[in-house]
Amino acid sequence: MNASASRLSLWLLLTPFLLWIVLLVLVPHLQMLRVSFQVRESWDTLAWGLEQYQNFFSESYYWRTFVRTGVMSLFTTFLTLLIAFPIAWYIARLARGRSKGILFLACLIPFWASELVRTYGWMILLRESGLFSSWLQALGWVDGPVEMLYNDVAVIIGLVYNGLLFMVVPLVTTLDGMDENLVEAGYDLGGGHATVLREVVIPWAMPGIVSGCIVVFMLTLGSYLTPILMGGKDSAWFTEQIFTQFITRFNWEQGAALGVLLLVLSSLMVWLGLKLTGQSLRKVMG
Repeated sequence: MNASASRLSLWLLLTPFLLWIVLLVLVPHLQMLRVSFQVRESWDTLAWGLEQYQNFFSESYYWRTFVRTGVMSLFTTFLTLLIAFPIAWYIARLARGRSKGILFLACLIPFWASELVRTYGWMILLRESGLFSSWLQALGWVDGPVEMLYNDVAVIIGLVYNGLLFMVVPLVTTLDGMDENLVEAGYDLGGGHATVLREVVIPWAMPGIVSGCIVVFMLTLGSYLTPILMGGKDSAWFTEQIFTQFITRFNWEQGAALGVLLLVLSSLMVWLGLKLTGQSLRKVMG
């Protein structure tokens, strides 16, 4: 009776998670895959084929935006890691007592607002009448207002800011469990700061690094609001192409194909990252 009750309790606890995975993740993706192979011959006639994927490879704007989005997402992830690592190190290894909680809370507070609000905040700062432009004019470095929006740099700033917390959290968790004696042993054996970082700290923190990079890369690759609001006409993002096919052109077949290709790219990059670092998905995701 107790065993049956335990199994029933387990299934009751797992049911919401399984429903979420099946109904909101698995089924929609399978449906999107099916639609991507459909070819609309008329308004009420559908056939099967690879026309949508052929359109992607034959239209240079599609695949160039696809490659561009992937490269910029990788660069954004790398830049986020460079910024987040010192922050995580200070919180996990140097901060003591209440200051550790306060610093961690300071990283968390901006995410109490939605991505849209955070993006608009950066737009206010970077516009020609914003704070940064005013500072540059006050220092005499520029003669007039400077528009810092609507370019790739502005997009990367917004994406890094929105992904920073998702890199800091796994790094803090990993670095917090590192034995201080390992670092001291590295210095005692004659290693300098760079050597200890390379040979001791980074290998220990690698699960957190890979975990944070996976999350930030996938969030960046699938971002829509930040590239659209902060990017210009030359800052095309692949999610914009998907939105255009689904919402503007009502071409669900082509939009589904582009969505499948984006999913394939994200999955391939995650697999490649795990292989190159020698990590496993189970280890990096806890």
